[in-house]
Amino acid sequence: MKALLTFGLLFFGTGQAFSQEVYSVNYESQADVKVFVVDYESQADLKVYKVAYASQASGNEGKWFFVDYESQAKKSIYFVKYESQADLKIYFVDYESQAGWVNNSKKQLMY
Repeated sequence: MKALLTFGLLFFGTGQAFSQEVYSVNYESQADVKVFVVDYESQADLKVYKVAYASQASGNEGKWFFVDYESQAKKSIYFVKYESQADLKIYFVDYESQAGWVNNSKKQLMY
């Protein structure tokens, strides 16, 4: 029974932990990750596609759903003014198939 419970927590718990439901906070000190939006795709660590529904934001694949309340988010982000202030550089793409990580060394920021 204990092994089953442990397996369940590891297997089913990870899906939600990696979900990309984000909330944009007003202050840098409130953020889990500081984000800068770059002008060109080639400058990005992550190419982000904004999905229409929370159910589409599962995984750590760059498909983000912006929630209305901070308590609903898995990650809180703050958009910084300067690239040098950012933990993560993103580029918003037009198509879901374009979303994904460019710099895998930054992937842990969104776990």
